Amino acid sequence: MFSINILQISLYLVALLLLAKPLGVYMANVYDDCPVLLNRCLAPVESLLYRLSGVKADQEMTWKGYAAALLWFNFFGGLMVFILQITQAYLPLNPQQLGNVSFDSAFNTAISFVTNTNWQGYSGETTMSYLTQMLGLSVQNFVSAATGMAVLIAMIRGFQRSHATTIGNFWVDLTRGILYILLPLALVFAFVLVSQGVVQTFKPYLQIPSVEQVQVNPQGEPANAQVIAVGPAASQVAIKQLGTNGGGFFNANSAHPFENPTPLSNFLELLAILLIPAALCHSFGTLMNDPRQGWAILSTMTLVLLGALLVTLHYEQAGNPLLTALGVDQTPSLTQSGGNMEGKETRFGIVNSVLWATATTAASNGSVNAMHDSFMPLGGMVPLCLIQLGEVIFGGVGSGLYGMLIFAIIAVFVAGLMIGRTPEYLGKKIDAFEIKMAAIVILIPAFFILMGTALAVVTDAGKSAIANPGAHGFSEILYAFSSAAGNNGSAFAGLSANSLFYNVALGFIMLFGRFGIILPVLAIAGSLAAKKSVPITVGTLPTHTPLFVVLLIATILLVGALTFVPALALGPIVEHLQMLKHP
Repeated sequence: MFSINILQISLYLVALLLLAKPLGVYMANVYDDCPVLLNRCLAPVESLLYRLSGVKADQEMTWKGYAAALLWFNFFGGLMVFILQITQAYLPLNPQQLGNVSFDSAFNTAISFVTNTNWQGYSGETTMSYLTQMLGLSVQNFVSAATGMAVLIAMIRGFQRSHATTIGNFWVDLTRGILYILLPLALVFAFVLVSQGVVQTFKPYLQIPSVEQVQVNPQGEPANAQVIAVGPAASQVAIKQLGTNGGGFFNANSAHPFENPTPLSNFLELLAILLIPAALCHSFGTLMNDPRQGWAILSTMTLVLLGALLVTLHYEQAGNPLLTALGVDQTPSLTQSGGNMEGKETRFGIVNSVLWATATTAASNGSVNAMHDSFMPLGGMVPLCLIQLGEVIFGGVGSGLYGMLIFAIIAVFVAGLMIGRTPEYLGKKIDAFEIKMAAIVILIPAFFILMGTALAVVTDAGKSAIANPGAHGFSEILYAFSSAAGNNGSAFAGLSANSLFYNVALGFIMLFGRFGIILPVLAIAGSLAAKKSVPITVGTLPTHTPLFVVLLIATILLVGALTFVPALALGPIVEHLQMLKHP
């Protein structure tokens, strides 16, 4: 059984790393405006879009202009999603005649999808019409992902340029990211998913005759048919995974057989979650004319992910000690998977559930194929920790890498303090301004996670949503606010978060967790672009070596440990100790 587990993990990581490089080089060429295979058919479309929207593609922006364009675009995108939800009952493509969404839920969902969080306090098949799912949510899956990638490219230009006042054109970066990268990949992937049985239809929900009558209401009235929800799911599932969005078409997300029907679809969707974040590391190395820099970042991400994966797998495969004390055999064998199968799909098993849980929380994706709420205390703590590390272990498309570059700046700053030398990274001196902005990037999520959790556990509105008492209930709240501030979107699933308190609180925290970080990142990009490039000397810290990888990992883990260990001690850690205490 152990060898089978290792084989599955190895197959996944090998496939990911093999596909990442060619895609990364392609994306670098797209953003560097080099000829690519799709130029012949898409270049006229790109030019037409610029003419229709009045964009001057050759006119670049300062970091403040870039930030202003980004904020206005996302504001109007969020407003559109909000209006669609509160008026969907009067709009077409609503065959089930679903009603309008409440204002607080619509507010939360609009912010959720604009910020690439995709937190869902609602059940998709009973709340959102086809039009809202497609025109609202799916469109935001594309543009929110492209926004994160655009910010990353702007930051890379900050390292590339010298004595420059501009960092690119937001509209061009956004358009190229969607047109040349996300749209083609999503189109191909959607067809593959349809071939595996993922539904894609505009027909009303299906009425399937029941084999026997069942009572479905308090009056005891029988039902002769079961309603099966369908819809245009494949197109949304494709971009939800590729864009590290994670919002499910159905409430059960990727555990639903219409979103994830086969072992092959499970593997491909899992691969899609990390594909673009991994490929962007190669894009970074290519654009910096030093592929070793990309490999160093990718190695850092992969090593932390592998460690998290093995820890989670250990606790889930070991099973529940309380059941062991009762004489329940949880040993893996050819006839049973063993371990803790609570909340997991039998068709996926423990390894694929653990792979998904670690990948989706490492990548700021948030989709699930198992219930994190049912993981063992320390097994569930690892996905929570991956979010709290800042979503930099692969992270969201674009956002994960620019978050990792912030940690790299902190790491070279610490190294510079050790030897009494002005820190340098990628040919740019790191001064007080960059460190202040980097500190803001690190502190904003931590502040809102801890303060939001504290507010929830001392108010009746926050505590009333807890489904489990004690330490586990605290973990549910901590996970919800971590997921919102980290723009992840997954949940422990035991918290009834579709309430006025949580919809509003989590909505605002998602906003700050996204744009409160983007603004200082763009400020750093502008500051770096204005600086001159300094030559490498014998005193320069090499940032492509195994030593720097170790330093970067230590920096990430140390910041996370200092910030969140006290909170984790009140949740999953004490729950684990309580479990061991009982025979």
